Parts: sequence; structure tokens; C-alpha cells
Amino acid sequence: MNVEALMNKLTEEGINIGLKLLGAIALWILGRWLIRLALRLIDRSMRRASMDATLQTYVVSSLGVVLNIALVVAILGFFGVETTSFAAMLAAAGVAIGMAWSGLLANFAAGVFLVVLRPFRVGDFVSAGGVTGTVVEVGLFVTAINTMDNVRTLIGNNKVFSENIQNFSTNAYRRVDLVAQLSHGTDHDRAIDALRGRISTIANVLGDPGPDFEILEFNLAGPVLAVRPYCHTDHYWQVYFDTNRAIREEFGKAGFSTPETHHMVRGAGGMAVNTNASR
Repeated sequence: MNVEALMNKLTEEGINIGLKLLGAIALWILGRWLIRLALRLIDRSMRRASMDATLQTYVVSSLGVVLNIALVVAILGFFGVETTSFAAMLAAAGVAIGMAWSGLLANFAAGVFLVVLRPFRVGDFVSAGGVTGTVVEVGLFVTAINTMDNVRTLIGNNKVFSENIQNFSTNAYRRVDLVAQLSHGTDHDRAIDALRGRISTIANVLGDPGPDFEILEFNLAGPVLAVRPYCHTDHYWQVYFDTNRAIREEFGKAGFSTPETHHMVRGAGGMAVNTNASR
């Protein structure tokens, strides 16, 4: 084979490879566009069907992974790679990866159980995997939660599923636990009456069940009242802070004395000295 024929052969092969490469790029761009379009249409149809948001995000993300794998297989087939051999290789690689990344598969399996059993849904306020916040998404491998200080936190599904889950949004209301310190000389019934009238007027405090007021314990400063209004979890912190403000204002308005701790110190000669320490 002379040099001219060799150059023609190389040129021809280069053109074929270049055309295939351009075709593969075009196929990838078109395929990605079609996948995004299909996922948008599926997402829209599920929204119209009022499907649960948690299941919706999980289905869309799962289909996205499957369709992208199918696109890669199609592109390899376009290049002439035997797809059956590739599928067998992919299966063997999957077994090897599964053995090496067992934790990843555990997260995937836990994600399936989270979607099927639904201990929480997207939008619920939960404590799961050591994180407290609002559920944004239950994905294939991780659950996304926005914490109370607005930080997006990703937790492995297996960690979420294997630990305790508290769902604050399941029940119609929750209790706000607060305390109010009284002095020894303060009439606790008068303090409870003052708080009962004020706290019942706080926005979003439920009338049924109504707020609880009881003597919780005693300490050196005096009795401690348990102040426990009820509200929906969406209004928890508003009720929490408004109730604290109400306790401070009502006790000041009533002129209750400042709680103090009293200590008796005895010297070597038996003389007792009373010392007070304001709280």
C-alpha cells in the first residue's frame, strides 16, 4: 500500500470517526433534551393527578437514572459496541460495585421503604437521622431536609430509616413546653389566673385543648409553673416566643416579687448569716 492510499484510508477513517462522534454528540444532546422533556411531562401529569409529592420526586428521579443509562447504552450501540456484552459487563460491574458500595445500596433500599411506608412526606417537619427540619425531598440515596436555620442537609436514607423518626406534622397540634419561676411569696393561683387570661388571647393558641397551668416543681427560689399552650407545628415558635413575652409582661404588671434563692451560712461560732442571690 503506497503512501497516498494510506493517507486516503486514514482520511476516510477519520471522517467516519468524526461523523460518528458528531452523531454521538447530537444523539446525547437530543436524548438529554427528550429525557428532560419526558420527566417534566411525567412530573406535570403526576401533579395534576394530585400524587403524593414524596412519591412524585422519587419516581421522577428513578426514571431519570434509568433513561440516562438507556441513553448511554444507545450511544455505545451507535458506535458499534455490542450492547448485550455491555449489559453483561454492566451487570458484573454492578455486582462488584454493590459489594464495594454496600452502604450505597442500603441507602437505595431504605429509600424504597421510605417511599412505600411513608413515615413522612415532603413538607413535613421532622426529626430524622439526627437532623430536625422540613423535608424537601426523598431521593434515591439521600433525604434532603432544610433545618430551622435554613441549611439544606442531606442524610443517607439508611441512617434516616434505621434511627428514630419524629414527625411533628402528623398530628393536628403539639404542645409548647415552657416554665415560669415564682418567688416563695407569690400566690400561684393568682399567677395562673393572670397567665390563663393572657395566653388564651395569643394568636394560634388552641382553645381545645386549652393551655395547661400547674406547679411543676419547687426549687430554692420558689415554685415553678408549667405553662403549656397547644398549637399547630407551623406556629410553634411564634407561640413559644409570644408566651414567653406574655409571662414576663403579666408578672411585671401584677407586681410579683423577683424570685431569689436563699442560702443560710453558719460560721464556726454557730452564728447564721442569711444571704440572698437574685435569679
